[in-house]
Amino acid sequence: MTSIGTGYDLSNSVFSPDGRNFQVEYAAKAVENGGTAIGLRCKDGVVLAVEKLVMSKLLVASSNKRISTVDRHVGVAFSGLIPDGRAVVSRARAEAAHWRKFYHSPIPLSSMADRMGGFAQAYTLYSSVRPFGITAIFGGVDEDGTPALYMIEPSGLYWGYYGAATGKGRQAAKAEIEKLDLANITIREAIKHAAKILHVAHEDSKDKEFQIEMTWVGLEETGGRHQEVPKDLLDEAERLAKKELEGDDDEDDDDEDGGDGGDGGAEGKKASAEKMEE
Repeated sequence: MTSIGTGYDLSNSVFSPDGRNFQVEYAAKAVENGGTAIGLRCKDGVVLAVEKLVMSKLLVASSNKRISTVDRHVGVAFSGLIPDGRAVVSRARAEAAHWRKFYHSPIPLSSMADRMGGFAQAYTLYSSVRPFGITAIFGGVDEDGTPALYMIEPSGLYWGYYGAATGKGRQAAKAEIEKLDLANITIREAIKHAAKILHVAHEDSKDKEFQIEMTWVGLEETGGRHQEVPKDLLDEAERLAKKELEGDDDEDDDDEDGGDGGDGGAEGKKASAEKMEE
C-alpha cells in the first residue's frame, strides 16, 4: 500500500485502504515540529517542563506560556500548535469546573484524562473538523495525595506514565528519562533532572535560543497546588545542567585526543619495525 494520502487525506472521517487516518498522522507531525515537553511523576508529586524556542528577541520572557493550570491540583503542558493547545486547556478547565459543581470535589486525574481523551477523539470522527495538532501532558495530585501523569495524543489515545515526553526532542528526552528512578526521587530533585533533559533534547537546535518553563505540584512542596517552580530553584537547576553537560563534553574531547594518540603510537611502532627489517 502507498504511504501517501492519494485522496484519502482530504477528509477526516475516511480511512485509507490500509486502515490509516492521514489527518491524525498529519496532526502528529505538527506536534513533532513543536518544542519538547516533558512530565515526571515522582514519589511526592509531578514536574512539568517545556522547551520554549525564542522566535524573536522582542518577545516578553514570560509570555507565550505552554503550561497552564487546569484546576488547583492539575496542570497541563503541551507541544504543537499553540492555539490548539489553548482550546484544549479551555475545555479541560470547563470539565474540571463541571466536576466540582456536581460532585463537590476536585476531579481525579484519571477522569480528566478520560474526558479529554474522548474530547480529542471526537475531533477525528467528522469531516467538518480536524484533529488537534497537540499532544498534552496532564499532571497533578489526587485528593489522597497520589501523583498522576497522563499523556493525550491527537488521536485521543492516552496512557498513564511515570515519565512522558513529546515534541521535536522527544526521543532524546525519553532516553534520559529512562535513566531515572522516578519512583524514588522527589520533585525537588526532579527539577534538576528536568532542566538537564531539556538541555539534552535541545542539542539538535543549538543555533536557536530557548527558555525553560517549569511547574510542579505536590502535597509537601506546594500544598497540593499546581504552581510555577520558584525562579531561584529553576535558575540553579539550569546552572547545574549546563555545568554537567559541559563536563561531559570535556570528557568526550579528552577521549578523542587519547584515541588519536593511541593511533599515532601504533603507527610509530609499525614504522620502526619496518626500518629494522630493512
